[in-house]
Amino acid sequence: MVRTEDRLDAALGDAHAPATLDAEDVHAWFGDHHVLGDITLSMPANSITSLIGPSGCGKSTFLRILNRMHELVPDASLAGSIALNGIDIYGPNVRATDVRRRIGMVFQKPNPFPAMTVAGNVLSGLKLCGMKTDDPDAVVERCLHRAGLWNELKNRLDRPGGALSGGQQQRLCIARSLAVEPQVLLMDEPCSALDPTSTRRIEDTMRELVDTVTIVIVTHNMQQAQRISDRCAFFNVDEGQPGGIVEIDTTERIFTDPSDPRTADYVHGRFG
Repeated sequence: MVRTEDRLDAALGDAHAPATLDAEDVHAWFGDHHVLGDITLSMPANSITSLIGPSGCGKSTFLRILNRMHELVPDASLAGSIALNGIDIYGPNVRATDVRRRIGMVFQKPNPFPAMTVAGNVLSGLKLCGMKTDDPDAVVERCLHRAGLWNELKNRLDRPGGALSGGQQQRLCIARSLAVEPQVLLMDEPCSALDPTSTRRIEDTMRELVDTVTIVIVTHNMQQAQRISDRCAFFNVDEGQPGGIVEIDTTERIFTDPSDPRTADYVHGRFG
């Protein structure tokens, strides 16, 4: 098993507790450009929250705020708070690297290390975080199982990660993220470049993971949002204004009886 550090638990609480993320009055800027305004959103533990809305309304920016990647952008700034189980992840005693252990990220384009083996890719997350394991083979098997890849790759663990199909590479990236045992997994359009079969496998993986991991996903695929998510937050932006949330509700309500006509127009394809 991967050993966790007492310091990390002291800063961010129990590493194995179900994780709720709460954003309160979040604003974000790139230089003088106010890109997000007044975002308040609760993302419940062991659920999938989909962030939907047209391009340019700040969904991906918000996702990156949730694990402190926003601050890596030159001239980026932020106001408001993000809490993991009530603990401010931007607090003065909390390290960004520790936050990213607890809150992992899977990007739109699969990004395994192409020359590194499948097993090496899974274990690379531990090495990047400075974490050790007594049984690396068990970590590889466990994470590939959870990412739905073990049966496909158990006899090919020494193959380069770059030799896999696009869908397999994306699931390998999920396995790499799972190796550090995150409480939350953020996913930025993880299926946008994949075929329908690979998309279905990624969605199946998400539904299996949500028993132990809280998931927040940005998607432009309304059918996907309906299939996988428990709650949806509809983001939108008006000209000259920062992006914001129009409506938050259960997925069923968002798609069948939204309270705002802009939400209905978007989910039914009348704009965006």
